[in-house]
Amino acid sequence: MHEMSLAANILQIVETAARKEAFTRVRSLRLSVPALAGVEVGALRFALQSLAPGTLLAGAELVVDEPLSRARCLDCGQDIEIAAHDEACPCCGGYRLRPSDGAALRVVDLLVE
Repeated sequence: MHEMSLAANILQIVETAARKEAFTRVRSLRLSVPALAGVEVGALRFALQSLAPGTLLAGAELVVDEPLSRARCLDCGQDIEIAAHDEACPCCGGYRLRPSDGAALRVVDLLVE
């Protein structure tokens, strides 16, 4: 499950931020997981909850935003928003779509103590 390695990387980001900013606890962690990120949000939540005990994330609220992703239709040239790789272009019905933005998981913000 690659979500477990993503969760470990998120924890590492939090720990690095804690060393730089001198906080001891995360109250809330907000992530952005776009539609084309290829991440199963339920599995990511489970992985983060599994890693959290004994870390800065113990007891933290996890907020996951799941925005649409942007793509360019190679058939008609339109920039569109899509929720899945297998969607057709709403303008022309074509399936040759190239993701252009919003396909990366991001740590958006932390509320810390």
